[in-house]
Amino acid sequence: MALLSSRSRRPSSGASSSTEIQMEKDRFSGFDGLENDRNSQHTVVGEGNVRDIEEGDELLGKMTNSQAPRSPSKSNFGWAAFWIAVNTLATIGIVFTNKAIFSDPSLKLAQLTFAAFHFFMTWLLLFTLSRPRFAYFTPRRISLRDIIPLSVAMSLNVILPNLSLAFSTVTFYQVARILLTPTVATMDLVLYKSKLPRNAILALVPACIGVGMVSYYDSLPTQDASVKTTSSLGVIFAFCGIFASSLYTVWIKSFQRKLQVSSMQLLFNQAPVSAFLLLYAIPFIDTFPTWIEVPLHRWLMILMSGVFASLINLSQFFIVGQTGPVSSTVVGHLKTCLIVALGWATSGRSVGDKSVIGVFIAIGGIIMYSMVMLRHATRRPA
Repeated sequence: MALLSSRSRRPSSGASSSTEIQMEKDRFSGFDGLENDRNSQHTVVGEGNVRDIEEGDELLGKMTNSQAPRSPSKSNFGWAAFWIAVNTLATIGIVFTNKAIFSDPSLKLAQLTFAAFHFFMTWLLLFTLSRPRFAYFTPRRISLRDIIPLSVAMSLNVILPNLSLAFSTVTFYQVARILLTPTVATMDLVLYKSKLPRNAILALVPACIGVGMVSYYDSLPTQDASVKTTSSLGVIFAFCGIFASSLYTVWIKSFQRKLQVSSMQLLFNQAPVSAFLLLYAIPFIDTFPTWIEVPLHRWLMILMSGVFASLINLSQFFIVGQTGPVSSTVVGHLKTCLIVALGWATSGRSVGDKSVIGVFIAIGGIIMYSMVMLRHATRRPA
């Protein structure tokens, strides 16, 4: 906290995540050609949309752009590297921790309760950062009428991917999230007539084909009990979650422009409303375990998941202010590759399994897309 205190007077230039909150969509928003405003929110709550989370904020950017540029120091580079490491490890940790939690049949169907817990942890972190001691952003009240639609979308953005993780392998879950990019691009085209460069569209084709291959081969039944597979429910929840997360991403941009708030201010209003709304549905939807029979190590995992979500939010706040879209993109791809590799290593599948071809095609396609968009952004006049 010494670092926070010593930098508490600096204008904040980044967004908290979405949790893990929130994420996935954010890696490309600095150069996605949709509006190039780098202002999507990071919601890592619950499962971290773990590809998730590397954008600035247009409103806060206007504040920082007025300041004279300063050359990066070794100290800033060191802190950026530290927070990147924290963000990467926490993102990997939250995925595998949540997967372990959901592998417990007594907790798999308590998804709304789990999401509400993460919303509370997100609000608690933002509340702390808004206090005068740190003053990283100034809270701004938003009317319930304005915030409820986005809070509902935020809840679906967390719950559906979590259900996908509960009923699928880590590899499929992570690779499927690649579809967020083409889905967001399609929604922006339909809703706002925003278009991508032709080469970027062509790069998304193999990404979609690769996800389709992984979906097919990963869901095939196997006689080897040691090989983990994805159920039909996992596939359905994955694609529903992609749609919900994409809609949430598009809405965030619109709401920030409409309400003239930063992503931290928006999330500070969303999180408690989302948790409160879930309280009405939890008694009718969740299947609760016998709480006293839940082993101690499961409670520790749940606590760790909340801590990981907070670390992702906190680290992303610093990363956004100290790195550009290229660094954020590289970090995002690194996290995707590490999670997929670790998920594959724990799945029991052989290297010769056909779904590995789909994994390489999907990741290769999304990396090509990133390169195209980065070149497109650098060529665009300031």
